[in-house]
Amino acid sequence: MELTLTVITRFAHSRSSWFLLAGTALGLELSALYFQHIMKLDPCVMCIYQRLAVFGILAAGLIGMTAPKYRIVRILAAIVWAVSATWGLKLALSLVDMQTNPSPFSTCSFLPEFPAWMPLHEWFPSIMMPTGMCTDVPWVFMGVTMAEWMVVAFSGFLVAWLLFIVPILSGSNKPSLYK
Repeated sequence: MELTLTVITRFAHSRSSWFLLAGTALGLELSALYFQHIMKLDPCVMCIYQRLAVFGILAAGLIGMTAPKYRIVRILAAIVWAVSATWGLKLALSLVDMQTNPSPFSTCSFLPEFPAWMPLHEWFPSIMMPTGMCTDVPWVFMGVTMAEWMVVAFSGFLVAWLLFIVPILSGSNKPSLYK
């Protein structure tokens, strides 16, 4: 048990763990752009918000990579990771609900509601401008919709966070259960 905790703690304190987190998020972002620009699948506003949540996880990985030996950096990265993954999961679950229980009273807006001081859909329209409807299901793989796959992805990010939060908070590379 102690050996496993030591190995996980060393990994959590390494750049490679944070690089893996950032790389996974980057892979999801590139996949989203592939679906949008190559496969011509229009993202809805909830998809754009989820894309932003994945950018948050990417940012957490980049923050963690800067100085993973420092506890304060790991804590900041872990907070960004947890907030982004939780928000993304909430969005993905809402989108699944909209798609499985369509209602004229439960729709999403046509434009994202970004703050006036940060209109991402105007700054980066090819990435952040929604062009689809939330109730559309344009892609299914193995009987699972894209929104349902995002529930899996964000849940995976949260499970990984739960597995790594104690090692991330640990101040030592060699924790002991007896001290």
